[in-house]
Amino acid sequence: MSEVYFYHMTRTPLEATLPLLLTKSLEAGWKVLVRGTDQAMLSWLDEKLWLGDGFLPHGLAGGTFDADQPVLLTTQTGDMQGANALISVDGAMIDPGEVAALKRASILFDGNDRDAIAHARTMWKTLTSAGLPAQYWSQEGGRWEMKAQAQA
Repeated sequence: MSEVYFYHMTRTPLEATLPLLLTKSLEAGWKVLVRGTDQAMLSWLDEKLWLGDGFLPHGLAGGTFDADQPVLLTTQTGDMQGANALISVDGAMIDPGEVAALKRASILFDGNDRDAIAHARTMWKTLTSAGLPAQYWSQEGGRWEMKAQAQA
């Protein structure tokens, strides 16, 4: 069954947290779709991923080889490009119906942004009310710890 993980980033910014999750996803053999809400932010993230430690193959949506990308950054909804995992950043929505076709959906949100926290709470209610199992992870203590869990 598909799972939804919520990552409440309080100590590590998106540009450090996302590569860790992407690396673990690729090691699991998953194809990943990273969904954002702003093309400029995704372009910035694209640059950060290329400049980071190690090689993390990815691309921005809109290219000739989108379907071949192991990690695709996009603002689009609907076409999942054969992804096994979907990671929401910057408040991008995840529809409960999308999650059924995935191994995992993840929502990364900035713990210092009240709007981001409010959006994550809304997403938690929406997704768990749809019967999806979810886990809430936080870095409050300095390392990632699971703080809450909802069963299907």
